Amino acid sequence: MNPFKRPCKNCIDRRTLLKGSAAAVPAITLAAQHGITLAQDKPEIQFWFDTTGGPETADCMIANVIDPYNETGTATIKATKQPNNWDATRTALAGGAGPDLVGTPGPSFAYELAAAGSLLALDEYATSQGWKDTFFPWALSLGLVDDKLFSIPNEVETLVLYYNKTLFEKNGWTAPKTIEELMTVAQAVDDAGIIPFAHANQEWKGANEWFVGEMFNQVAGPAAVYGALTGTGKFTDPAFLDGVNYLNTMQQNGWFMGGLDRYYTTTFSDASAAFGMGDAAMKIEGTWWISDAPLFFGADAGNDNDWDWVPVPSADGTAKFDLGIGSTQSINVNSKSPDQVAEFLTYFYSAEAQSKMLLECALAPAPVSIPADMLTGLDSRYAAILQALNDASAANNYGYTTWTFFPPKTEQVIIDNIEKVWAGDMTSEEYLQSIQDQFDQEFAAGEIPPIPTR
Repeated sequence: MNPFKRPCKNCIDRRTLLKGSAAAVPAITLAAQHGITLAQDKPEIQFWFDTTGGPETADCMIANVIDPYNETGTATIKATKQPNNWDATRTALAGGAGPDLVGTPGPSFAYELAAAGSLLALDEYATSQGWKDTFFPWALSLGLVDDKLFSIPNEVETLVLYYNKTLFEKNGWTAPKTIEELMTVAQAVDDAGIIPFAHANQEWKGANEWFVGEMFNQVAGPAAVYGALTGTGKFTDPAFLDGVNYLNTMQQNGWFMGGLDRYYTTTFSDASAAFGMGDAAMKIEGTWWISDAPLFFGADAGNDNDWDWVPVPSADGTAKFDLGIGSTQSINVNSKSPDQVAEFLTYFYSAEAQSKMLLECALAPAPVSIPADMLTGLDSRYAAILQALNDASAANNYGYTTWTFFPPKTEQVIIDNIEKVWAGDMTSEEYLQSIQDQFDQEFAAGEIPPIPTR
């Protein structure tokens, strides 16, 4: 669940990988290292939490992670809850202020802040705090700008196709594997008078990129996306056009929440409620949604329905999982206590803290190793998704989420201009050209987030 990308919890937003040789750095026993520190002697570190969808996730993190740290840490973490946290953070940083801990919705957003000089380089801390031994090998590379580390990935996530299992069984529908099967079952759902997809963007316009990104990776394919991101291919290639046309057909058919007007005006909560009650059949969304599932399925939600998932259908039926980082953490360049912030980050990314956030708060874990005995009680469906994402990464069969791997201005064009396609004001070809034009500018300027080599 990514607290920047979606309500509640999104969130994550956002997304643990259960394999890897990197050993998790244990939580620092700060009291033992430094002795008992009087509260009045501790510097205060500002940590802002988004509460757009409600304060529950922030409250959970404070109770399970922040409060325990404040008892023994070398600093006092002051948790400030506020709606629209990302907008507030950007505005504050632009004025030379803002929290000590700077959270963003993903590496591309952190890249932009680093380029603007708002973030502190973390390379010395990565060495002194042992971060290079904590994270999976590819993880810290995503925070590099001009070969310097400015952000740490916070949530590993992917997107899947959730479906109302009870509804599917009742109607004899089979969960699709290919994009053509997805279109066929969506039409069958529509013919039955049920909304095919519980999708909405009223609270987060960036939801548009979830669907564009999936069409890019599942239809054009991860290799084509990698080629376009590294300059050996183009977003105007025919394979990308097919994906955009599939997505446009879905919208023109009214399959997203019953019509384009409903897509723009429905909240995430209302969309999920329709999904849980069986008024909608499917949902393409990230692993951050799993934390919300109990609110909408089962007796407590007023129904007898259950849900399940399959990989987002691809052109050839092969399971592909887009690799995403749902948020990042950085240190404000103007922080007065950067050493203490770095110490807190070491604790924050420890196996102990990450397992608590995963199990108690349903927050997606960072790309660190968490022992299996710390994951007892994790929903088996979520565990299966995380394992599948890990296997896809190991097999070089992963895709690229737009908020992790695309440069920020290109990402914004993807989000904004797809609505022009849906409105009939721009063709699919013109849409892809607008993406390529913006990408060319950022590519020429060297403003592309690091892309792991395939």
